[in-house]
Amino acid sequence: MSTRYPFTAVVGMDDLRLALLLNAVSPAVGGVLVRGEKGTAKSTAVRALADLLPPVPVVAGCRFACDPAAPDPRCPDGPHTDSPAQHRPTRMVELPVGASEDRLVGALDIERALAEGVKAFEPGLLADAHRGILYVDEVNLLHDHLIDLLLDAAAMGASYVEREGVSVRHDARFLLVGTMNPEEGELRPQLLDRFGLTVEVAASRDPDRRVEVVRRRLAYDENPAGFAARWADEEAALRDRIVAARELLPRVVLGDGVLRQIAATCAAFEVDGMRADIVMARTATALAAWAGRREVTPDDVRQAALLALPHRRRRNPFDAPGLDEDKLDRTLEEFGEDEPEPDPDPDPGPGDGGPGGGGPGGGGGVPPQGQGPDTSPESAEHSEPSEEAPRPTPAPGAGSGEQQPVRASEPFRAKMLSVPGLGEGASGRRSRARTEHGRTTGARRPRGALGKLHLAATVQAAAPHQRVRGRSGPGLVVRRDDLRQATREGREGNLVLFAVDASGSMAARQRMSAVKGAVLSLLLDAYQRRDKVGLITFRGKDAELVLPPTSSVDAAAARLESLPTGGRTPLAAGLLKAREVLRVERLRDPSRRPLLVVVTDGRATARGAGDAFALAMRAARLHAAEGTASVVVDCESGYVRLGLAGTLAGELGGTAVTLDELRADSIAGLVKDVRSVSANSRRAA
Repeated sequence: MSTRYPFTAVVGMDDLRLALLLNAVSPAVGGVLVRGEKGTAKSTAVRALADLLPPVPVVAGCRFACDPAAPDPRCPDGPHTDSPAQHRPTRMVELPVGASEDRLVGALDIERALAEGVKAFEPGLLADAHRGILYVDEVNLLHDHLIDLLLDAAAMGASYVEREGVSVRHDARFLLVGTMNPEEGELRPQLLDRFGLTVEVAASRDPDRRVEVVRRRLAYDENPAGFAARWADEEAALRDRIVAARELLPRVVLGDGVLRQIAATCAAFEVDGMRADIVMARTATALAAWAGRREVTPDDVRQAALLALPHRRRRNPFDAPGLDEDKLDRTLEEFGEDEPEPDPDPDPGPGDGGPGGGGPGGGGGVPPQGQGPDTSPESAEHSEPSEEAPRPTPAPGAGSGEQQPVRASEPFRAKMLSVPGLGEGASGRRSRARTEHGRTTGARRPRGALGKLHLAATVQAAAPHQRVRGRSGPGLVVRRDDLRQATREGREGNLVLFAVDASGSMAARQRMSAVKGAVLSLLLDAYQRRDKVGLITFRGKDAELVLPPTSSVDAAAARLESLPTGGRTPLAAGLLKAREVLRVERLRDPSRRPLLVVVTDGRATARGAGDAFALAMRAARLHAAEGTASVVVDCESGYVRLGLAGTLAGELGGTAVTLDELRADSIAGLVKDVRSVSANSRRAA
C-alpha cells in the first residue's frame, strides 16, 4: 500500500483543512464540496484525511460494516447475534465519474430472485463507504441520476435497491467529499444545497509559499515513507485532537442567543429551505468542540456561515458563489448578545494546550478569512497550461466602426429546441434518446450484465418451456436465455453550438442588447438541460471560436458579455468555422448530437469575397448535407425586412425563429423539433 501525503504537511489551505476536520468531528455536518482550479491539491488533502480518522469497530465478516454496539437489524448479512467484533482502518472509497448505477448501489441477482426467491445481493460502493469517506472527484461531471442516488443515500443514511418488487436496504452513513473545477461546469443549485459546507481553493501567488510547496513535494516523491515519518508526531497529535473533539461534541451547548443569530443570518441572506439553518447549527457546534469549548460563540456562528452559506446563495448558473461579509457582520451584531462567560472548568484536550494544538486554525480552530486561498504540493505535480479560451479580441479588419460591448437584456424562459430522431448520447434533458432511465418502450435480450429487467417479457419468454423443464411447484423455472431487459426512452444532452453575428449590421445598442439577452436565455436553457455549449462569433474579416465546446455555461456567458461589435459580416466564415468545430467534436464524442444555433439578421458582407451571400448559402448547404440540426434566430428588425435569415434557414435545412417567437410565453407557435435535412429530403422525394 502506498504512503499517502501527510495531512499536516499540506501548505496553507486553512478553510479546506478546517472544513474536512469539522466533518471528521461531526459527520452530521453533511460533507464538503471543494471548488477550485486544477492542481491545487484538492485530492491530496481529501485522501490524507482518511489516515487521521481512528479505526472503526465492525462486525466480523459483515460486508456492510455494521457497528457491533448497534448492528443494523435489517442488514442483508444479518442478523448479527453474538457476532465477534474487529477493528479496521477507516475506509476512503472513490466513486469514478464513469461508474454505473449497479456499481454505486449494488447489484441484485434477478435470476436467482425469480427462480429461487433468494436475495443474492452484491454490495456497491455505498456499502463499502459506510462509516468511512466517500470521495467523488469531478462531482460536477457525474451523471445526474448517480448524483441523485448518492445524495439521497447521504441524506437518509441508507441505500435502497429496488428491482421488480425485490428490495434490499442497508445502512450507508459516510462523510461525503466532492471536488470540482468550475471551468468544467457547475452543479445544479438543488444539488449544491445537499453538501453541508463548501470551500474555494486556488494556488497561492506568494513565491515563498510556492517554494515551500515544491520543496515538500519533491521530498515526498523522493522518499514517501521517510517524509511521512518526519510528520508522524504532528499527525498523531491531530488524530488525538479529533478523538477529543468527538468526545466533547455531545456536551457542547447551543444557546438560544446564537441559535437566533443562525436563523437571522439565513433569513437575511434569503437561502431556500431550512437545511442551511441546520447545517450552520451543526457546524458551529463542531467548531466549539474543535476549539475545546462547551458553548457556541458568535465567532463560531460567523465561521459556520462562511462555510455553509456561499454555495446556497447561488440562484442561477451565472451567479458566482459568495457571501457579503459586511452584511454578515451587521446581521450578527444586530441579533447578537453579550459574550458568554468563559467556562470555569473547560475540558482538556482539543482546546488551548490540548493535544494537537498546533493543528489547522491554531488554538481556536478558526482560520482568518481575509487571506486568499493557498496551494499544496500537488500543484507542482499537476500544473499545466490553462485550456481556457482567450478573451475575445477585436478581429482584424474590424475597422473604426467597432463599438464597445453592451450589456445583455434580462434573460427569459426560452422555448425548447431539440434535435429530431432518437439518439444515444449522454443523459440530459433536451432530445429524445435511448437511455438507462425513462419510460419503458419495449424489451430485448441483455447484452452483457442484466440492467433493468422487463418482468412481463421475461415471464412470457419462460412460460412456454415450463413443462419441458419439469416444473413441479409454484415457482417459475427461469433460465438465462429467458431474461429480457427493458428498453427505455428518455432525454439526452446535446452540443449546442452558437454562431453569433457581431458585425456592424447588428451593432445598434438596443438591438444587440436584445440579441445578447436571447443568447443568454438559450445558455440558461442549455444549463438546465445538461448540454455542452460552444460559442463562435463572426465580424470583420473572419470568425473566431470564442469558447470551445464545454459544460461550463458560466464561461460562455462571460464571453458573451464582453463581446464587441462592428465591422463587416463574414457569414460564410462563421458557418465554415462552425462546421470545423462540429467535425472535431464528432470525432471526440460521436454519441453527442449537435444543434447549431445561428444568431443573425442574414446579411452577409465580406471585402473582396465576391457574392458574400452566395458563399454563405454554399456553406449552409454543407451543414445540410452532413445532417446537422440547426435553427436560425432571426434578428432582423424594422418595417422593411429582407427575409435573408429565413433563406439561410432553408439552406441549412433548419428552422427560422424571431426573437419574439423564442420566448416560451410567446403567442407565436414554434415547432419544437428542428427539421433535419433528412426530413426535408423525404418530403422532396
